[in-house]
Amino acid sequence: MSEKRPAILVVEDDPNLCEAIADTLELAEYPTLTAPGGEEALSILARENISIVISDVRMMPMDGIALLKAIRQRHPQLPVVLMTAYADVDRAVEAMRSGACDFLLKPFEPSALIAQIDKYALPAPGEITGVVAHDPVSINLFGIAGRVAQTDATVFLTGESGTGKEVVARFIHRHSTRREGPFVAINCAAIPESLLEATLFGYEKGAFTGAQTSQAGKFEQAEGGTLLLDEVTEMTLALQAKLLRVLQEREVERVGGKKPIPLNIRIIATSNRDMMEAVRRGIFREDLYYRLNVFPILIPALRQRPLDITALARHFLIEHGNLAGRSGLAFTPEAEASLAAHSWPGNVRELENVTQRAMIMVGGNLIGVEHLGLAADPVNIAAPSSAAAPVATAASPFMPISEEKLENSGKVADNMNMRDLEREHILRILSEENGSRRATATRLGIAERTLRYKLKQYKEEGFPVD
Repeated sequence: MSEKRPAILVVEDDPNLCEAIADTLELAEYPTLTAPGGEEALSILARENISIVISDVRMMPMDGIALLKAIRQRHPQLPVVLMTAYADVDRAVEAMRSGACDFLLKPFEPSALIAQIDKYALPAPGEITGVVAHDPVSINLFGIAGRVAQTDATVFLTGESGTGKEVVARFIHRHSTRREGPFVAINCAAIPESLLEATLFGYEKGAFTGAQTSQAGKFEQAEGGTLLLDEVTEMTLALQAKLLRVLQEREVERVGGKKPIPLNIRIIATSNRDMMEAVRRGIFREDLYYRLNVFPILIPALRQRPLDITALARHFLIEHGNLAGRSGLAFTPEAEASLAAHSWPGNVRELENVTQRAMIMVGGNLIGVEHLGLAADPVNIAAPSSAAAPVATAASPFMPISEEKLENSGKVADNMNMRDLEREHILRILSEENGSRRATATRLGIAERTLRYKLKQYKEEGFPVD
């Protein structure tokens, strides 16, 4: 992959202004691309590594607000700064609600433009340290995480299970002014409800049976540093109300205590749920959601950052190989191709597990396809001649088929489009199970979260899901 710095995309239908903005950016040594309108901008975004979009609001036929909404659907983490005149302040407010990270009021000085770029532009790949980030999507993610790390804003990390939300949280802590302070993580889903309050807030001696001494909670333990509330949506509504008060007042009272203890900590929360759906269903407080959702970051699934797959697998192989005293382990080219073609419903966690399993299975130092144990797709795909043919297993009767696999797997029986086959199969099972997502996921042998993701895709493509 090229190590060049991601480009700035300027979208402006006035050619003179567009040229002036581009010249200003290039003089500041920012690589720059330009587009005369929204459709051209989306086309560039589909093929280029873009760091930030600077777009005018008043454009035809697609205006800046429509472009912003399209970018949010396709590139949810990409920073977008809109340029607008004083007369369009109402539209600027709409833009911020639609996901714009900032806006520039025309006319503006070149220094104001450069200040916005310095605030949001991404680093070159080599400038991101301490994490594996080879895919442009990951470079974008950690660039954003690095910027928010410089503030004390509360961060809400969302995404599928196993995507590496704690890795991002630790990255933010390491790059923050609180890096010398503690990083304290608590999994809200792993602690029984009866103990979670005392674990979070601490307790005084005699507060309940068994409280023989006073104990500081996680909030106090994180003083001067960062507290990670992992899977915060698993809290009960009653505990959510108490958490809200702590976040509002920036002080905590121990269970059984009467003295408020002031807090100086940074909060990072995570969830693998659809947050707005959780709010609509009444299982998560709306006021707490907005208190936590100051700076939201969506962690992309591993299948959405395919250039990270092989790099991560090599990283895990070295890491676990060193721990086991087995340096020199490596994947064959065929094994790496198989890893890149897998759909990874379990994301990075699944990849790490597969790597560890392969280390156990291999006798020497060279890991082949046969050592990976990846489940086969239940369709008649001719395996590439350079790879061993996979064997179907009863434990996994059906696995989602990735686009990379479709492009490289050879001929399909009856020349049927594999994505159509997968969709028809999933929807048929869903119908047979009377719309039950859980039963359907069990029959398909996939995670319920993966099923929801695919059904959402089908619905957006116009297929009847419900």
